[in-house]
Amino acid sequence: MFDFLKKLFNIPTINLQELVQQGASIIDVRSASEFQSGHIPQSINIPIDQIGNHIEKIKKMKQPIITCCASGMRSAAAKATLQAKGIETFNGGNWYSLQQKIDS
Repeated sequence: MFDFLKKLFNIPTINLQELVQQGASIIDVRSASEFQSGHIPQSINIPIDQIGNHIEKIKKMKQPIITCCASGMRSAAAKATLQAKGIETFNGGNWYSLQQKIDS
């Protein structure tokens, strides 16, 4: 159904696997303890409540940036924060689902 709506409204589909293959950086915005319990190997952890303090560091990272978290809510908020600072960012949603997408 969601794919139908994307086509209907001409919303482009982003290939996250391709972005990662081209060198995109992945930022996991969960807490440090959540990150330690499991994460995408090449991701870095910057908790959502600290994202604003790391803007200059993030601007120096290989872009685009893909954000992820446990459900997609915090990563969506991080995406909005980073985009407001002029950083090309995509919401990868749930970290485990993102891992499956980039591994397939």
